[in-house]
Amino acid sequence: MNDLLLLLILGVSIAGVVLIAMLIAKERTSAREARDEMNRIMSSFAGVQNAQFETLRGAVEQRLERIQQDNSAKLEQMRQTVDEKLHATLEKRLSESFKVVSERLELVHKGLGEMQSLAAGVGDLKKVLANVKTRGVMGEVQLAALLEQILTPEQYETNVATRPGSRERVEFAIKLPGHDPHTGTVWLPIDAKFPLEDYQRLQDAQEAADPAAMEAAAKALEARVRLEARAMAEKYVEPPATTDFALLYLPFEGLYAEVLRRPGLFEQLQRDCRVTVCGPTTLSALLNSLQMGFRTLAIERRTSEVWQVLAAVKSEFGKFAEVLASTKRQLQAVANSIDQAETRTRQIERKLKDVEALPEPEEQPAANVVRLPQE
Repeated sequence: MNDLLLLLILGVSIAGVVLIAMLIAKERTSAREARDEMNRIMSSFAGVQNAQFETLRGAVEQRLERIQQDNSAKLEQMRQTVDEKLHATLEKRLSESFKVVSERLELVHKGLGEMQSLAAGVGDLKKVLANVKTRGVMGEVQLAALLEQILTPEQYETNVATRPGSRERVEFAIKLPGHDPHTGTVWLPIDAKFPLEDYQRLQDAQEAADPAAMEAAAKALEARVRLEARAMAEKYVEPPATTDFALLYLPFEGLYAEVLRRPGLFEQLQRDCRVTVCGPTTLSALLNSLQMGFRTLAIERRTSEVWQVLAAVKSEFGKFAEVLASTKRQLQAVANSIDQAETRTRQIERKLKDVEALPEPEEQPAANVVRLPQE
């Protein structure tokens, strides 16, 4: 507002000076004098104008300087406010991010620990599976679990010498009914085998999609199974003490499937070596079938026992009827004796009634009454 007033005053002053100059110029008659006067007036006007412009410039500069200072102060205040808010927000975000990262790192650390434990367990399992004796023990444990779940302890035995006069003992043998006069039992040998190396090489060749390596590994696995089946037939099969065949148990379905995949291997083992290869599922079905046979045989045996018991009961029942008739005769005699005793009792009661009803004594005359003297 002050600057506008100064400009207005300056404009009015200029207009007044021009008007005065024009009036003076009209009054002068001489053009030269008028021009000189005009120059003088313009010079004085220029000086006044310069002075006013200087004053105005100084005022404007001061005003701009104050505005600049105010703006600088406000900008500094805004910058501080923005910095504080940005710092607080950034610190909050960073704290939350670090917290999430710390939680994730803790989970990762825990997972790494579990993975290390799992890796150690896998290493232990690999060491266990690398040992032939340990692998055999694992197969035996799995086979023992199947037998324990399906059969009763009286239906099978462990470490049995199935061949008479032989020291070779099979891991498990199932008791089947036979005609042996000494034992009355026919043994069904079952042995667990686990050719891990050959099966692992076959798996590696299948993963690598190498047909030549797959065929070589499959042939090695087939040769290993044939060798084990032949050894079982020579060690454990001896009819009539045993069945005409033995069971070779493979503890994994994948291994059993690879044996079945070889053309004619399963049938050849049954025909030449008298050995039947079984996996976990096949052996479970076979044991369930044997269990049903055992139950049927037990029912037949119990049926004959029941007939014998019924025959004994029939003979005993005839004797019981005779004893019952004799008891009836004795009871009838006792009843007759009781009836006779009851008749006697009634007669005695009648006699006793006559005894109890005595005749009343007659009254004596008054003259005969003796009076006692009174004191």
